[in-house]
Amino acid sequence: MASTPASTHEDAFRRIKEVRAQAIEHTRIARRLGAERREMMLALINEGVSHADIARELGRAGHVVGNHTFNHPNLIFASARETTMQLRDCEQALTDAVGEHSRLFRPPFGGRRPGTLKIVRALGLEPVMWNVTGRDWKGKPAEYVERRVTQQIRGGNVILLHDGGHQKFGADRSQTVIATDRLIARYKSEGYELVTVPELMEKQALSSQLSALS
Repeated sequence: MASTPASTHEDAFRRIKEVRAQAIEHTRIARRLGAERREMMLALINEGVSHADIARELGRAGHVVGNHTFNHPNLIFASARETTMQLRDCEQALTDAVGEHSRLFRPPFGGRRPGTLKIVRALGLEPVMWNVTGRDWKGKPAEYVERRVTQQIRGGNVILLHDGGHQKFGADRSQTVIATDRLIARYKSEGYELVTVPELMEKQALSSQLSALS
């Protein structure tokens, strides 16, 4: 079967004021994806640690939890010291909230420099990016998000979607929930296999090894 992108949802727990409203959408996404064993990357910021029960629920549901920095800065403009603190503080927050978690790291906005990646790897983290985005942070309807994703899918992709927002409090992600549900149904019906990001990385590594032997 073809391998569909491992879907990731960023920016969980962006602010304590939005968590209660956002948690409804967050939980709906998590439960829907949990049934398909999707990967969820969380960005726990300072206020978000107060809602560790939500993070623990996600961990218990089997989501792969990764580092997305402590409060979502663009690391292109961050010093080495700030980058290190962002990563370490997020690691501690994740450990406190969910215990053992993955070593995956997703840079906010995709922003990184060679020096950023050097620090990431020195801390034992594995950077992971995406190659398909629904641009759902723009508040577009589900039809737009779904169309954006389907235009880019080729198999073996990583889809970027969000369950929070960095631009304002109380980001409405109801359209992302709808789009996520439709995308799962669509690609399952077409025979695609839904995998987590670590599983996708493992499959790609195995494929490369087999190609080298052929």
